[in-house]
Amino acid sequence: MTEVKAKTKGIKRRTGNVSIGDFSLESGIVLQDVHLAYEQVGPDGAPVVLVCHALTGNQFAAGTNDHPGWWAGLIGAGKSIDTNKFQVITFNVLGGCNGSTGPLSKNPRTGTLYRNEFPHVTVRDMVRAQERALKCLGIRDLKAVIGGSLGGMQVLEWGLCFPSQMEILFVLAATPFLSDYGIAFNRIGIEVIEKDPGFKGGHYGDSREVKGFEIARMTGMVTYRSADLFADRFTRSQCRKEENGKPLYEVESYLKYQGEKITERFDVNSYLTLLYAMNDHDIGRSRGGWKNALNQFQADMIGVGYKGDLIYPPDFMKEFIEKVPSGKFYKVDTKYGHDGFLVEFEKWSHIIQHHLNQ
Repeated sequence: MTEVKAKTKGIKRRTGNVSIGDFSLESGIVLQDVHLAYEQVGPDGAPVVLVCHALTGNQFAAGTNDHPGWWAGLIGAGKSIDTNKFQVITFNVLGGCNGSTGPLSKNPRTGTLYRNEFPHVTVRDMVRAQERALKCLGIRDLKAVIGGSLGGMQVLEWGLCFPSQMEILFVLAATPFLSDYGIAFNRIGIEVIEKDPGFKGGHYGDSREVKGFEIARMTGMVTYRSADLFADRFTRSQCRKEENGKPLYEVESYLKYQGEKITERFDVNSYLTLLYAMNDHDIGRSRGGWKNALNQFQADMIGVGYKGDLIYPPDFMKEFIEKVPSGKFYKVDTKYGHDGFLVEFEKWSHIIQHHLNQ
């Protein structure tokens, strides 16, 4: 295990890498010398909150003063997940590209990078790897597990794979399985990437060479936000510049920027690995169906859905959360749709704070 220690406004923060040894996937394939990168913030010995990240997230949920993490609005001293009271740990998922074993890692068997030969991993695999990593850090019991989207999928699996190891499950913008609608949009992303000549069968030199990756991200962005938000933000405004003599609208420029941005910070093969994992998500697999699996949760479950979420409809979230023996659901009124779990913390973070402090 390697780690770097630092303090952010007096709060202890560690980032590092945990080796969990050889790891057997659900498929039966054994990955050798697996490691997970992590961020750990808060006092030693305090109750632990495990944070699970979404598709293009990473382990830096809290971050630092100079480089705030993607959930810095929720996690920190005096915030809803108070790092004066709780120890917060986030892992980069198995198959990720921010330090954990994934397509960018060297395959010990061949001495070369895995790239597109990295095997299929499931959300269940990700969770089992995290549980082993926590043991390596000396942690066996959790106050809570929380996450949104792909992170919420992990939360659900945590509650079923290790039902007695946490008190509370916070499921944000996630459902027991990925809908056909969600799989359909993921397939568009997979197709434009894998059929891009720049992809080179997964042996591209740099993610920026894969223009299909940009299109996949643009397609995703359309599903992450609501139509009302796009209308309010862009109001059919045109950019001053034109492309090939044709008008370019602000909304088009925004999507192009988001597409280019993702290629600078994320690996294409890792993106595909995680899309396939999301498509395969189903808590009912090998558990007698998802409705039967709902009866197997032991921890309290708090569900938070976001108005306008196309991929994880809040009405369906309410339906399944209320079937859990100790489940409670909240719906947040927002124009951000699915991305509501990443913004407007003033609208919903008090829910997390209330249940954590009960």
